[in-house]
Amino acid sequence: MEYIASISYGKDSLAMLEIIKQHNMPLDRIVHAEIMATKTIPADLPPMMEFKEKADVIIKERYGIEVERMKSKHSYESMFYSTYKKGKRVGNIYGFPFQRGPWCSDRLKISCFKQFDNKDTVQYIGIAVDEPNRFNGLSEKKISPLVEYDITEAEARIICKELDLLSPIYSQTLRGGCWFCHNQGIGQLRLLRQQYPEYWKLMLKWDMDSPITFKANGRTVYDYEERFSLEDEGLVDKDEPFRWTMLNEELNYRFDL
Repeated sequence: MEYIASISYGKDSLAMLEIIKQHNMPLDRIVHAEIMATKTIPADLPPMMEFKEKADVIIKERYGIEVERMKSKHSYESMFYSTYKKGKRVGNIYGFPFQRGPWCSDRLKISCFKQFDNKDTVQYIGIAVDEPNRFNGLSEKKISPLVEYDITEAEARIICKELDLLSPIYSQTLRGGCWFCHNQGIGQLRLLRQQYPEYWKLMLKWDMDSPITFKANGRTVYDYEERFSLEDEGLVDKDEPFRWTMLNEELNYRFDL
């Protein structure tokens, strides 16, 4: 039996490595799915990419195993512009993923690990004990050491901090992930626009081309651009409650002028 730890470089998956070590659980390989936004732009922001390089050194020194980076043959952008080959959407591009059953997770991440499904392997997955909504992904072949040893997300964070393995992403947000993810909150989108305008510009381009709205509730990237523009102009306070009807109200006001 081969034992493989799948890591994302988030606090749960890195703390998982320490729990495996502390409890003498068998471990043969450590693997990571490197997702690309385009052919040349990673899905992780630059600080996270720098952290990964640092973490790889610590992981090799502490656990004696080198992290294997795997990549899908697709980037997010190449899949975004792929066309449906059958069904009622035949000929149309994929565009943004649906929020339920998104193609991005399967094509860009899960596909990297499918090679282990038919082998005599056990995968370790970084799921904390206080994340019961994720337990449906666990089985005899997919085990969470954090669940087995009753480690919460807060405890995982402490473990990573003590080992200098806490990602800088947590200084600005509760969760990491792809910078173009449709599941990210308003705060993360605002920071992306402020700190990485070139990435935001790319998202606006995708938004124009996508047959699927960025958010399941019908909100587009351009809607957020309008909202953030109102904040920039001091017409909307980001710390006050926001109504999307404010966008129409402001546009009507400007048109009347």
